Amino acid sequence: MEHPGELLLQRRAGMTRPLGSARARAEIPPVAAAFLEARNMLVIGARDDRGRVWAGTLTGPEGFATTDGDRSIVVDALPDGPLAGLFGGEPRDIGVIAIEPATRRRMRVNGRARGDGHRLTITTDQVYSNCPKYIQRRVPPPVLGELPRRGPATTARTLTEAQRRWIAMADTFFIATHVAGLGADTSHRGGAPGFVRVTGERRLAWREYPGNFMFMTLGNLELAPACGLLFLDWEHGHGLHLTGRAAYDGGEVEFELDEVVEITAEIPSPWRFVEASPFNPPPLDTTGRPDRS
Repeated sequence: MEHPGELLLQRRAGMTRPLGSARARAEIPPVAAAFLEARNMLVIGARDDRGRVWAGTLTGPEGFATTDGDRSIVVDALPDGPLAGLFGGEPRDIGVIAIEPATRRRMRVNGRARGDGHRLTITTDQVYSNCPKYIQRRVPPPVLGELPRRGPATTARTLTEAQRRWIAMADTFFIATHVAGLGADTSHRGGAPGFVRVTGERRLAWREYPGNFMFMTLGNLELAPACGLLFLDWEHGHGLHLTGRAAYDGGEVEFELDEVVEITAEIPSPWRFVEASPFNPPPLDTTGRPDRS
């Protein structure tokens, strides 16, 4: 199915041939199945019943996500936090990204998911890999199956000073988007610390760096501004979930927060930082110019 938002942005970029449908396939290739089954964390995105979009994690020991046929993924986990309880009824649109920071490999899956007991079954519509740009190399905890005991969640409508510092120092986040009738998508964003600018208690901005020119995230935002952001504290395992609305002006994305949920001990930790991506441009300073200090 052609995506009008993606096509619009591709035409603006001077492209004459759409890439989204050309690079994605519904079936799961064997190499993608093997990559998926070696993960101990997935990042997912979906829209809740109030129309808000959230990004969250699924974690488990290696092999907790397996394929069942060429268009089905079974995950031995259900989402917690803002996405908890969403998949208990009819199948719901979902976007999934599986990422291996140590090798800078990633794959994305878009489809529909339904909970079954303690498992999540995903029927795939789009499966594709992404380039390694802007992924910081990190090594996961030595015991992949060692999961944290999640702490309490705190919810607010504005960012605390500590959360603003967290975001301002982040080199990675994930973004979930959704368009009714076209599905959900979850993607990765990375850059040097400071590439996400905190411009207020409820506002963020970041530059969009050149990627694979599929424009799946930005194409969704062209049609529906609701989105969810996830920032992970890789050292301590905490998660910061933001939901709100975003707009792309051709260079930057500006995000306005509706709600923030902080969860302690969300993912296995610590992940050991190895090196930054060589593709990372310098972040902008407070005046909007490249900060080369």
